[in-house]
Amino acid sequence: MAQPAARRKSMGVDIGGVMVGGDAPIVVQSMTNTDTADIEATVAQVATLHRAGSELVRITVDRAEAAAAVPHIRDRLAAQNIEVPLVGDFHYIGHKLLSEYPACAEALAKYRINPGNVGFKAKRDTQFATLIELALRYNKTVRVGVNWGSLDQELLTRLMDENTTRAEPWSAARVMREAIVQSALLSAERAEEIGLGRDRIVLSTKVSDVQNLIAVYQELAARSDYALHLGLTEAGMGSKGIVASSAAMGILLQQGIGDTIRVSLTPEPDGDRTLEVKVAQELLQTMGFRQFVPVVAACPGCGRTTSSTFQVLAKEIQEHLSASMPKWRKTYPGVENLSVAVMGCIVNGPGESKHADIGISLPGTGESPAAPVFIEGKKAATLRGGDVAEQFKKMLVEYIEKRFG
Repeated sequence: MAQPAARRKSMGVDIGGVMVGGDAPIVVQSMTNTDTADIEATVAQVATLHRAGSELVRITVDRAEAAAAVPHIRDRLAAQNIEVPLVGDFHYIGHKLLSEYPACAEALAKYRINPGNVGFKAKRDTQFATLIELALRYNKTVRVGVNWGSLDQELLTRLMDENTTRAEPWSAARVMREAIVQSALLSAERAEEIGLGRDRIVLSTKVSDVQNLIAVYQELAARSDYALHLGLTEAGMGSKGIVASSAAMGILLQQGIGDTIRVSLTPEPDGDRTLEVKVAQELLQTMGFRQFVPVVAACPGCGRTTSSTFQVLAKEIQEHLSASMPKWRKTYPGVENLSVAVMGCIVNGPGESKHADIGISLPGTGESPAAPVFIEGKKAATLRGGDVAEQFKKMLVEYIEKRFG
């Protein structure tokens, strides 16, 4: 089996008890879209995201009411035994909010600072310094999060001017990427000058174009050893956002770049916010970096599989495994490494089932109405009758109890 490139060695960072970078597994994070001032709604969404598998959750802190709500959100989550680190997302007035609401500054595990929105002209350096000093006071981590939609225009203009003096000028896209990388690195260097350790700094350089994202992170990784947060900003909605995020981050992860990821999907109106968590987990699991839930292999179906039985069974098995994982992680250690096959005909069914820990090969069009079940490569039973699906699910649970119990 082909292996990814060696993981880039980055500085390990402790974010409220969750390790990012160093030798730690790649961490999944997400962000709420509630009004943070609405404590009840924000607590509910953070809890939902965390239960779905988000190991860090970012919340917007954009005004006084939101800052005042943060410690209450943290406390209510703790009362539910949910101790997920909260990341505060700050723009424009973060220095003011953290100064005036010390309980907020204390409750957050990490401050996300966008150097393009921390202040303008003479105020920028002062306000950035205030944010770093507050992180030092409360022993917090900082993510310097550069976004090409809010890039430091003075830096970009200076680099554009310098580019005109080159014998062979760079393309505008390359200058833009350089401005993004420099914004992150210069901000991190300034934070270190003020006293923030490298083990308290995470960098991100987000764009919404796949090729530019790959290029900018390759450059950033080559020029620093800070922990890196990956994400395609404004990835989009539905399959477009999923494909774009997976393509961009998949390439970088394969090259050993990235310590924590977020899939920034635009949800459908009133849609499932946890989809971004599920996609991030599936990306890491599909590429072999982490295991979150048992893998269910199922064929796509063709003219040989006119029965929908295998489709229904595959769906039911997947949903049952996912729903059971919160409990099974405690009672069946290692169950996330389980592999299950639900196949629809004799062509690949027996072979795929033998490769899985437990698998079933359902009869296809014109085949004998029998379904062989294979456990750890050996035929264990042949199921018949109208309740084959229920029989197999029972065998699956019995196998899990026997192997992982």
